[in-house]
Amino acid sequence: MAVDKSNQRVRKMFGEIAPNYDRMNHLLSMNVDKYWRWKTVRKLKPNRTDPILDVCTGTGDLAFALVGSTDGVVPVVGSDFCFEMLEVGQQKGQQKGERSKPSVTFVEADAQNLPFPDDQFQIVSAAFGLRNVADTDQGLREMTRVCKPGGKVAILEFSVPRTQPIKGMYGWYFKNVLPKIGQALARNNSSAYDYLPDSVGEFPCYEALAEKMKTAGMSQVDFYPLTFGIATLYIGVK
Repeated sequence: MAVDKSNQRVRKMFGEIAPNYDRMNHLLSMNVDKYWRWKTVRKLKPNRTDPILDVCTGTGDLAFALVGSTDGVVPVVGSDFCFEMLEVGQQKGQQKGERSKPSVTFVEADAQNLPFPDDQFQIVSAAFGLRNVADTDQGLREMTRVCKPGGKVAILEFSVPRTQPIKGMYGWYFKNVLPKIGQALARNNSSAYDYLPDSVGEFPCYEALAEKMKTAGMSQVDFYPLTFGIATLYIGVK
């Protein structure tokens, strides 16, 4: 049975876990998620002139990392269709003292219908969010549409390790341990941490996602498995 990724279900689920979202991410990944975002920014090498868009931004962790990489010179937009997640992101921006320089501008928007003109952003990224978009292909088409020609589209997403014993150990932890810890510490009515391994298991990874990116209009698509393939970074050029 396919995972329910309807807009209503996903928005409700992330709205419920928003207050604990960052704490749970860092705990369940043992802070490795911070390294994955750092690696993404290093690979993208943003220029210091053109704006950046981070879709499915959640609480804005990757968006803030991108702002920091340009010393606040480049404006970064973080879009998400879950208002509760954006509220947390705005609070984080205030705590970080981002008011003193160009910060992340948060916009409530569906990744399948982005409210931006064509060819606007030097980088369009999504970290751990594309798999939650009901129509993956439409999300990729929209990300490509708003990217400048020659710009980069980057997807940072969970993936399934290919080699044993990591694959077996990861699968056991992801299906049996992570959901119980997550559900206990971030109480919600939507089984968010049962949804996580199910959504990762269904989502295309490696060559399959790279092919979808090419179909959406990107070229020179490369992917980089991180931490034994627990996560993978995909970068395509429009």
